[in-house]
Amino acid sequence: MNLIWRAFYRLLLWLAFPLAFLYLLKRSRKQPDYRRHWGERLGFYPPRPAGAARPIWLHAVSVGEMRASAPLVKALKARDPARPILLTCMTPTGRATAQELFGQDAEIAFLPYDYPGAVRRFLAHFQPRLGLLMETELWPNLIQTCADAGVPLLLANARLSEKSLNGYLRVKPLIAPAVARLSGVLAQSPADADRLRQLGAQAVEVVGNIKFDNLPPAPLVERGQGWKAALAGRRLLLFASSREGEEILLLEALKRAGWPDDLLLLLVPRHPQRFDEVAALLAQQGLPAVRRSAWEGDALAPQVRVLLGDSMGEMTAWFALAEVVVMGGSILPFGSQNLIEACAVGAPVLLGPSVFNFAQAAELALECGAARQEPDADGLARAALQLLVDADARAAMGQAGREFAAAHRGATQRLLDYLVRNVPS
Repeated sequence: MNLIWRAFYRLLLWLAFPLAFLYLLKRSRKQPDYRRHWGERLGFYPPRPAGAARPIWLHAVSVGEMRASAPLVKALKARDPARPILLTCMTPTGRATAQELFGQDAEIAFLPYDYPGAVRRFLAHFQPRLGLLMETELWPNLIQTCADAGVPLLLANARLSEKSLNGYLRVKPLIAPAVARLSGVLAQSPADADRLRQLGAQAVEVVGNIKFDNLPPAPLVERGQGWKAALAGRRLLLFASSREGEEILLLEALKRAGWPDDLLLLLVPRHPQRFDEVAALLAQQGLPAVRRSAWEGDALAPQVRVLLGDSMGEMTAWFALAEVVVMGGSILPFGSQNLIEACAVGAPVLLGPSVFNFAQAAELALECGAARQEPDADGLARAALQLLVDADARAAMGQAGREFAAAHRGATQRLLDYLVRNVPS
């Protein structure tokens, strides 16, 4: 039965082959970088230096996962400075983030699509000593081929929501044999560990979430604090990492709640290809806006209602600027974006109903008072406006957030300890 499922999966992959590149072309209309490095998608790479050492390979699919990997990459480099690091991703923004963070310390490439030949070419080219897949990257051919080639492959910082589990269980005869061949699964929480075991994972340990170890960069915190000084007198509400369809919901909710004249909405979309789209939405809504790319960090005219964050790599500065944060991806069923960094800089966090991607972190933040949750955009707008006039409540939430973030650090060291015990250097 498993062989039938694998054959069917391979057939689907080949039928989807032209669609994959049509998808890249479609995405390239907004992000031209999707036209680059197509050979890597099929396992063809530029030559490596002769005699290059076998790297430790870490795969983080996109921007959020790549940024979250920073503590682990630094720790791996510190543990064995002579061992090269290979970082793979699937999106141009993930690749750009890897280059920004680790360009001097790592090889950077796209992971090929899950075609058996492409995966074999990838492994033959780089010959990784060890592979770490971040969070929920379950590619059947990749896992099986690594196991067949004797490359230890671990699922690190692993998480699996109930929704994702139910989806995978529909194809369990395909997924379970692959998951069972992972060398190890290092889960974020006991609930994640239980769900991964249901999916067939064997060697599962709970080590925590390495995103807690990603300390806010001091220069970005200082940048945000400088912006805050320049914008003194404005109430500063950040809608962080907003997703498609969410901006209009919060904008309309704020209008219904009575948008104060001194409120400045800091709006930072999750995906850079949507910056122009969101700018057009603000114009349609009649909201005077300034884009970060045209702003020097000085005072803004009183009539400006929105500061649109159209830059990359400055999210920590936005968190340090904000008096209250509404977390994107939580209003509509996207599962929320990362609330941990906001808490770490002491920003009070408001969550919508959808938090399945950060279920444990959200639960803990709510329990300790670092975050509050509302059922919809109207509830978020009302809660935000109330907090913006309650300095004591904001201070209490901010302090709870800093303590919450500090209390859960240490997953990176636990992961390294696991590697020392179980994977020979």
